[in-house]
Amino acid sequence: MTHFDLDDAKAHGSRRWEGLSEIDDAIRDNRLVEYRIKKSWADPWGRKLTILGVLVIGAVFAFLAGASFGMW
Repeated sequence: MTHFDLDDAKAHGSRRWEGLSEIDDAIRDNRLVEYRIKKSWADPWGRKLTILGVLVIGAVFAFLAGASFGMW
């Protein structure tokens, strides 16, 4: 390997993607799920869909629990 190849590899390795640095930090700290939840909650549509999804899952669970106890 020539000296030129070593310099070229260092130049590519040191280039930093500023726009993706928060995701890179999340992956490095193994907290990618937390990052996705926070970004989704910050988005108004994501927040509405999350609340709707939790309500639907809760309603289905309540219906199945009520049906198993013979309430309807």
